[in-house]
Amino acid sequence: MLLTEEEQEAIINFQKYLRISTVHPNINYDECITFLTQLGFEAGLTVHVFSPDLCKRLVVMTYEGTDPALPSLLLNSHMDVVPVQEKHWKYDPFGAEIDKLGNIYARGAQDMKGVGMQFVEAVRRCIKEGLKFRRTIHLSFVPEEEIGVKGMESFVKTDEFKKLNVGCVIDESMPGETDEFLLAYAERSSWHLEIICNGVTGHGSLLPDNTAGEKLRHIIDKFMDFRKSEKKKLLNNSNLTLGDVTTVNLMIIKGGVQTNVLPSTMTALFVLGVPVDVDCDKLLNTIRKWCQDAGDGVICKEVKINKYQEVTKLDKSNLWWMAFKNACDEMKLKIKPLVMPGGTDSRFLRKLGIPSFGFSAMNNTKNLLHNHDEYLNQQIFLNGIDIYYKIISELANV
Repeated sequence: MLLTEEEQEAIINFQKYLRISTVHPNINYDECITFLTQLGFEAGLTVHVFSPDLCKRLVVMTYEGTDPALPSLLLNSHMDVVPVQEKHWKYDPFGAEIDKLGNIYARGAQDMKGVGMQFVEAVRRCIKEGLKFRRTIHLSFVPEEEIGVKGMESFVKTDEFKKLNVGCVIDESMPGETDEFLLAYAERSSWHLEIICNGVTGHGSLLPDNTAGEKLRHIIDKFMDFRKSEKKKLLNNSNLTLGDVTTVNLMIIKGGVQTNVLPSTMTALFVLGVPVDVDCDKLLNTIRKWCQDAGDGVICKEVKINKYQEVTKLDKSNLWWMAFKNACDEMKLKIKPLVMPGGTDSRFLRKLGIPSFGFSAMNNTKNLLHNHDEYLNQQIFLNGIDIYYKIISELANV
C-alpha cells in the first residue's frame, strides 16, 4: 500500500508512542510525557503538563477556538496499558512491528494509544489546513485509567480541569468486529462483593453441621445459577450486547489452615458488571437474601459498589449528539450504540453531567483489548484519522 508523506508520518508517530512502555505496575511516565509534549508542539498545539494533587502527571494539548468562553470539546485518552505475557506474543509487545498485512502489533494498539494518536493527527490536519472552530479543543492524555485511581477520577476534582470548561467528551469504546462502529453512551456499574462464610471448626475427619464450606457452596451455586441465566439471556437475543446483561465472575476464594482442620471462615470475592437498567437495590437485596438463606454467620461485604451510572442521551435534546450523528451520517458510517461492558474514564465525566461518547474509530477489527497479540491495521488507523477529522470539525462548531 502506497502511503502519502503525511500518512507515513502518522504511522511513525503511532509506532513511537507504542514503543514507550507505559505498562503496569509502577509506571514511569516521564518518557511518554516528553514524547507527547514534543508531538503537541510540532502539531501546533499549546501543551501543558499538570501535576495535580492525588493525580499522577498528565498532558493536555489545546487548540483555542474563536469563542473560548463556550464549553470546550475534550478528546480524552489514557497513556497506561495493561501487563503482557510475552511468551504468548508472536512479536515484541512493545516493538510496534508491522506484518505483511499492515497490522501493527503492540500492547496499547487498540487500548488506547491508537485512539490517542488518531486524535492528535486529526487535529494536526485541522491546524495545517487553517481551520478555525468556535469551540476550544483539548486533548488529554491521562495516567492510571487501567487501575482507576490517580488518573481522571482525581483530575476532574482539580481547578486545572475546571478551567478547561469541558462541554463534551470523546473517549474510548471497543473495536467493531464487523463494518459497524461501536458507540458507548453509558457503561455498566462495577461491583466487588466479598461473601464471608463463618462456620464451626473441628477435626477434618468429622461431619458437623453448619460448616463454612457448606455455606460457601450455597453462595457459589446462587451466583453461578444467576450467571448462567444472564449468559442464556445474551445467547438467546442477538440484539443484546455484553453491556446489556449482568456479568458474574468468581475471582478469589480464601480459607483453611491445613488439611485436618475445618476452616472457621471461608470467603469468596465476586465481581459483577451491572447494566444501567437494572434495579441495583433490588439486586443487592436478592444477594443479601442468598446470604441469609445460606445460614448464620454469612456476611455480604460491599468492597466496591457503584450503583448507578449516568447516561449520555442520544436524542434531539443533546445538541452534541446531533452534531456527532450528522458527521457520521455524512460519512455513511454504521453506528451501533451500546452500553460499555467495562469501565472507562467516561464514568467520571458523565458523573459531572458532561456528555461523553465512547467511540474508537476502528471497525472490521478483532477485539483484542487486554489480549495477546493486540494489533491495529495501519489502514484502519489512517481511516480513523479521517473519521475523527470530520467528527471533531462538527462538534467544535456546535
